[in-house]
Amino acid sequence: MELSEETVLVDCSRLKSAVWKDFDRVKRGDTCVAVCKHCKKKLSGSSTSGTSHLRNHLIRCRRRNNHDVSQLLTSKGKKKEGSLTPVNYTYSHEHTKTDTPNLIRYEQAPLKDGLVNGTAGNFEYKRSRFDLARMIILHGYPLAMVEHIGFKVFVRKLQPLFELVTLDGVVADCKEIYVKEKQKVCEMLDELPGKISLSVDTWTAKGDGKYLCLTAHSVDDSWALRKKILSFIYVDPVQTEDVVSEIVMARLMEWDIDRKLFSMTCDSCSIHDSIVCKVREHLSENRFLLCNGQIFEVRCAVNIIKIMVEDCLEALDSTICKIRESIRYIKSSQSIHEKFNEMVQEVGADSQKSLYLDNPANWNSTYTMLDVALEYREAFSRLQEHDFAYTMCPSDDEWSQASTITSFLKLFVEVATVFAGSKIPTANIYFPEVCDIHLQLIDWCQSRDELISSLSLKMKSKFDDYWKKCSLVLAVAAILDPRFKMKLVEYYYPQIYGGDAPDCVDIVSNCMRALYNGHDVYSTLASNSQVGGSDGGNDTRDRLTGFDRFLHETSQNQNVKSDLDKYLEEPLFPRNVDFNILNWWRVHTPRYPVLSMMARNILGIPMSKVSLDSVFDTGDRVLDQYRSSLSADTLQALICTQDWMRNGLEDSKSSSSSSALAICYDAN
Repeated sequence: MELSEETVLVDCSRLKSAVWKDFDRVKRGDTCVAVCKHCKKKLSGSSTSGTSHLRNHLIRCRRRNNHDVSQLLTSKGKKKEGSLTPVNYTYSHEHTKTDTPNLIRYEQAPLKDGLVNGTAGNFEYKRSRFDLARMIILHGYPLAMVEHIGFKVFVRKLQPLFELVTLDGVVADCKEIYVKEKQKVCEMLDELPGKISLSVDTWTAKGDGKYLCLTAHSVDDSWALRKKILSFIYVDPVQTEDVVSEIVMARLMEWDIDRKLFSMTCDSCSIHDSIVCKVREHLSENRFLLCNGQIFEVRCAVNIIKIMVEDCLEALDSTICKIRESIRYIKSSQSIHEKFNEMVQEVGADSQKSLYLDNPANWNSTYTMLDVALEYREAFSRLQEHDFAYTMCPSDDEWSQASTITSFLKLFVEVATVFAGSKIPTANIYFPEVCDIHLQLIDWCQSRDELISSLSLKMKSKFDDYWKKCSLVLAVAAILDPRFKMKLVEYYYPQIYGGDAPDCVDIVSNCMRALYNGHDVYSTLASNSQVGGSDGGNDTRDRLTGFDRFLHETSQNQNVKSDLDKYLEEPLFPRNVDFNILNWWRVHTPRYPVLSMMARNILGIPMSKVSLDSVFDTGDRVLDQYRSSLSADTLQALICTQDWMRNGLEDSKSSSSSSALAICYDAN
């Protein structure tokens, strides 16, 4: 290094920091300058400047020139928790193309109690640890990845100052994030302007373990649908249904949402029935239920479709197996496929579709397989006449039954597709689809085919149980659609009930008014509470609360039109494809203040608890081997926090990507 006459080279051997091995300290007059031995860059070398800036430069400089980084790991202070130090390793350009984890030998430093919260310049160690934990949660990575050698090597080369985290450490970080995020969700639920509807779903773990997933559904103050997983509860096989119900009730009390519950959506099974009964009993004791709880219990619409699909597939099981094996046989060789195509030409089958082999895990794919195969039924029969090795062709009666049951499946696929394709799955979209299924079941039960009629009666029996519990809330939700109001009920009920239709329409109308009156009283009491809270020292206002109730009750007997009366009397809103019912009610809230409150609660009910990507799955939701092996509290922390973080990302789609990342990776 060339120095001028005024420059004096200072001896660095007395300096304690390891970074001075890579810097020359030069004195120019009264100031000291640190000169990098690798890139010759000059930085402040004053004793009052410290060495953090030198260490930060050294990291960048060594990365740029591919130098050895091992000496950077020797910083002042003791080794921190779980740190790994490279030993006897020297970087060489000969290793550039063949460098593998085996070239590095790590020594584990002794662990110390607690977490290290060290920083070096602009590097924030604690934040980086939480960023790592959030990444694992968001993407569902295995927790044990922090102990994989490849991950350790990657992190060490990316940021030598990051102290590697142990498995126990990352579990603790995930749980800490869960606690912080849970507090945010609690505040969000507390600030909701309306009620909360709950859905209960069962997950199966590897082995005989089961979990209950409790999800809260609501419409927020901006009239957008929201849902949050609240709890993921392990169900011990030895626990009774009463014990499980008590646990669920305790979780709801823990979240402090019992007083805000509006409905519960569940399946037709004994444990769900027990849970609903327990929650309903608690709400009734505290008078939290509206309309005597007539619409509190809701059964999943997609689940009843799946149950009827299972009945269809079971009735057609032997024929489905024959068709499946027939397609496999034809696709087994090119010559057989060509012979089948010749049969297609001979019988004049006019179809452009290719034979399709289904995935039994998705029932809509089985429908597609049957639908395509039916178009080639004559070709299958002709192939059996010319190919003696082909023996699994269905008989004419089996083809006929397959044709009828496939028409059943077609309706179920169409209805399920409407549910799955809805961008805003509010409760109003279900009524016309369910009514169409009801009418078809009535028609199918008249079939002269014994198999078809018995199958239809079996499905209708299960559907009737669903209809008995859900027809009222389905109809009320449809009435709150300004495109239909009472007209849709008046259109379908005569077809379903015949001469009893007027009485059934009156039942719906009376329920509608009872719900409205309940919300009207609630809105009056809520406004009084706000007034009293804003001026707690005004005793006169407190004494006049009874007068407000009297005024509300007497005004109902006068010729004053309510929100509901005005809404029903006004013309229907034109039907169009782009209609957004939540946006309509948001705009019309000033005109219908009480009815809009009721609409917020009704439209937010999850008429189906099945996720849109699982509508056509044949089985229950199953935890993979990795998640099944986790402890119950760790699994709940991961499942719930992942849901909250992903909801945050969805909410920020309209924002920039950096804003979305800030939502997920905010360590505060």
